[in-house]
Amino acid sequence: MYHHETKIRVRYAETDQMGYVYHGNFATYYEVARVEMLREMGFPYKKLEDRGIKMPVLSLKCDFNAPTRYDDLISVKVTVTQKPSVKMFFSFEVYNESNILLNTGEIVLVFLDANTNKPCRCPIEITELFAQYF
Repeated sequence: MYHHETKIRVRYAETDQMGYVYHGNFATYYEVARVEMLREMGFPYKKLEDRGIKMPVLSLKCDFNAPTRYDDLISVKVTVTQKPSVKMFFSFEVYNESNILLNTGEIVLVFLDANTNKPCRCPIEITELFAQYF
């Protein structure tokens, strides 16, 4: 498994009338963590797009454990749970500065050929990046 952590400061616009982070924003937090993970590994998502590969979300699961509020500095921990193939599996844990678990989630993305819109294998460069962790 491969682990990565990204810190994000919750902005006021991301909260709802109750003062909590609106639930839909967690998908964005997950995306930020995924993209930054790939960038840190030396394979930014833009490079995939430039090669004609898209990675749409196939499934998303999100569980809420405690409220996340405006100005919280959250840590989004992402784990790649399986060796990438046609799909890529991620799990997420979101913590506040007091190390309280706020949220957990899972996302499955699929590699698609942008020209045909059909599933394709994970690029060999990404497979090689993750090989040492599986």
